[in-house]
Amino acid sequence: MSHDDDAGIRRAIDEGLILDELAALGPAVLVTAASRHGATREIAQIIGQALRERGLDATVRAPEDVGDLAAYDAVVLGSAVYAGHWLPEALALAQRGATALADRPVWLFSSGPVGDPSRKLVQKMGADPVDLPDLLTATGALGHRMFAGRLDRRALPLPQRAALTVVRGLAGDFRDRDAIRAWALEIAETLTRARAVRP
Repeated sequence: MSHDDDAGIRRAIDEGLILDELAALGPAVLVTAASRHGATREIAQIIGQALRERGLDATVRAPEDVGDLAAYDAVVLGSAVYAGHWLPEALALAQRGATALADRPVWLFSSGPVGDPSRKLVQKMGADPVDLPDLLTATGALGHRMFAGRLDRRALPLPQRAALTVVRGLAGDFRDRDAIRAWALEIAETLTRARAVRP
């Protein structure tokens, strides 16, 4: 289905010109996240699946593969965090889509901290990304959530693997899938409730 077709269907729903069964379909949500080694992409997939379970039409796509945002009623945009910054692919989407993003509900998420959260180093990893204030301003996002990440020693170049022998306890999968799903379900509830109260 083309973007024009999709937009036409939504206009018909708004104007009451479509079958009740089609009108009952949930909003179209884009879930997109920049990921270097795949862990953040998997977080996006968990979010997308949770949204679909609540009846929303969720599409999961890499930021570099996202074109026109007109087909989506809401966007969940995320990125892995390295050295305190989002990846360029996610920042580029936020920049080129700023006008469209500011015109629809947007949520942001980051993935970064690995290791025991009681350690000071891990707590520092969990600080908000340097880019976050500008991202919130540009997108008008309704919120941001930081999730723990995964560090796979096998995916790292040799120098970084060697560093892990000095700083122990960082390798492993620290993602809390229940927390990710719970956040996604909060988004689904917000969108569903907003749609229910529309005139």
